[in-house]
Amino acid sequence: MDSIKKTFAAKLLEVRAIKLQPNSPFTWASGWKSPFYCDNRKTLSYPALRSFVKTELCHAILENFPEATAIAGVATGAIAQGALVADQLCLPFAYVRSKPKDHGLENLIEGNLEPNSKVVVVEDLVSTGGSSLKAVEAIRKNGCEVVGMVASYTYGFDVAEKAFEAAGVKLVTLTDYAHVVEHALEIGYIMPDEVEAINEWRKDPANWKQL
Repeated sequence: MDSIKKTFAAKLLEVRAIKLQPNSPFTWASGWKSPFYCDNRKTLSYPALRSFVKTELCHAILENFPEATAIAGVATGAIAQGALVADQLCLPFAYVRSKPKDHGLENLIEGNLEPNSKVVVVEDLVSTGGSSLKAVEAIRKNGCEVVGMVASYTYGFDVAEKAFEAAGVKLVTLTDYAHVVEHALEIGYIMPDEVEAINEWRKDPANWKQL
């Protein structure tokens, strides 16, 4: 798996799905200032890379959660990836909204998850883990068992790791913060002095101040 993490980190950087800007930080939806931005949805635009992600997510599921009987994607970023994975594995697919629709059936889960299904949740990116675990909670309330989660990328924040542990959810990712930063340094995308700033951000992203 470690070789996959290295390979995928390189691929994400190659298509600029990940941007590192210590001196010109981004503002996340949460309001956090961040020198790091990841948009895994870009992988959908490159057929070979899209196939790579689909195949490796399938491998991760078969290796870690072979008992799975259904796949659920987290809206909106992981709907396409989840559907591709479910199709490859010939398993039922549904996706979980961030909040119920305000019209019609007011669904939170779109699609059909049979009660007692053993569900693997597909996520594109894990930051704090909040939205990912809200999806897990919705699936459990639907009478299903969540056997685990697979994701393309995780920042590996302490708050997320503790939240997943508390929720009893095993998370498997194709790559992570450490492998991305390592490769970005190797190819000269960032300089050694910039790594320090990025690492300081990761320790306490909510309170990080640009140097």
